[in-house]
Amino acid sequence: MGYSSRRPRRANEEWENIACVDTVRELVLDNCSSNEGKIEGLTEEFVNLEFLSLINVGLISVTNLPRLEKLKKLELSDNRISGGLDVLAEKLPNLTHLNLSGNKLKDISTLEPLKKLDSLKSLNLFNCEVTNLNDYRESVFKLLPQLTYLDGYDVEDREAPDSDGEVNGDDDEEGNEDGKEHFDEEDGDEEEGVVGEEDEVSGDKEEEDLGIDDDDEDNDEDEVKAVQGEKRKREPDDDD
Repeated sequence: MGYSSRRPRRANEEWENIACVDTVRELVLDNCSSNEGKIEGLTEEFVNLEFLSLINVGLISVTNLPRLEKLKKLELSDNRISGGLDVLAEKLPNLTHLNLSGNKLKDISTLEPLKKLDSLKSLNLFNCEVTNLNDYRESVFKLLPQLTYLDGYDVEDREAPDSDGEVNGDDDEEGNEDGKEHFDEEDGDEEEGVVGEEDEVSGDKEEEDLGIDDDDEDNDEDEVKAVQGEKRKREPDDDD
């Protein structure tokens, strides 16, 4: 569930009539206007929020962000943030992806507070002045050893895959495998039933072709009994 804005406005206008904010997992407030660096309506009530986008909202710091313990991805590009990142570790302890591109970050030292974000895997600093420093990439990877990707590439310059796609793909694969096994078992049962019926029909047909039926069997028994009776009648005569 997400919201977006095409013209500057206060963010709380986007959900003033929306109930159950605790069920929202994705929130997009790009191009909304902030009030003295604070987004009105964005509170700790969004307890299940996992993705938050605040692109070009006029933020000069992250001090007023609410505590969102489940937030994993934060988009803060095209703002005017120049420091004060220590608040992120306190308020967003489980952050894994952080986009700070297009901000006013100039020195490697301003990134040092991010060391406390143990789960941070991806950091984007495109179009920040800090990227112009010598040995920028080596310095950032050394400062933040928990990082896997910086500006979309790992320490060996390999491009980052779409992590969301990979997770969903694995889930779908597992679901398909389970479904396939279940489907095969059902087909097997159906095939056994069909084969059994065909065998029974074939057996009946063979008996018909051989001229064997229940009435013939009864007649054969009667004939045997009659022969045995005749034999008993003749046996005394043979003794005489």
